[in-house]
Amino acid sequence: MRYLQKQKRESKEKKCSSKIISFIIVICLGNKLQLVSINLAINNENCISMKIGLFFGSFNPIHNGHLVIAGYVSEFTDLDQVWLVVSPHNPLKPAGSLLQDYHRYHLVELGVGSNKKIKPSKIEFELPKPSFTIHTLVYLKEKYPQHEFALIMGSDNLATFHKWKNFEIILEEHQLYVYPRPDQDGGQFKDHQKVKWVDAPIMELSSTFIRKAIRDGKDVRYMMPESVNDYIEEMHFYEK
Repeated sequence: MRYLQKQKRESKEKKCSSKIISFIIVICLGNKLQLVSINLAINNENCISMKIGLFFGSFNPIHNGHLVIAGYVSEFTDLDQVWLVVSPHNPLKPAGSLLQDYHRYHLVELGVGSNKKIKPSKIEFELPKPSFTIHTLVYLKEKYPQHEFALIMGSDNLATFHKWKNFEIILEEHQLYVYPRPDQDGGQFKDHQKVKWVDAPIMELSSTFIRKAIRDGKDVRYMMPESVNDYIEEMHFYEK
């Protein structure tokens, strides 16, 4: 067992090894040529340790409410990045008005744009269905051992957190960054030591409202980034 643990640790360390690049420079000193060897250590960018907040959602579609929360958390907390994790369709449930996984991920890409502190993620597309947060966290911890992962959720989700699979393990190993939702105080975990309250704006805009508005022929261009609205109109999403 000790050998296996050591192997695993060495494997993780290997992922974060630096590359050594050697240069030979020819220097002319008067009428003499001199060779100078220079070694540069190039760090793997994937090995930079970061604290990353995971904001899960179907994003069907992503809208300004999602982005305001993500932007606030990325700028006004100690998180280095926020990943918008697009939840895949559960094949055991009817899709209904849920867009295909790729389209929802692309809408998130469009919404985020060039912001380097907020990144779209399709990590759950690679995992078995149905997806559970605990499985995603275990996978991420193995794939990115240098990072620390936290969860971002609304106070409404915190109130039902006890219903999540292996919620005790999640709460033991990860911090929860909780933003306020109307008429929700967070329930039994609101004062837990792993819960960090974020004084983000209360956003009452929802994807459900936007889908219904589009179906009713309403103009929702100001409820989401222009690029997202344009793609939805181009593809005629949610019109029926």
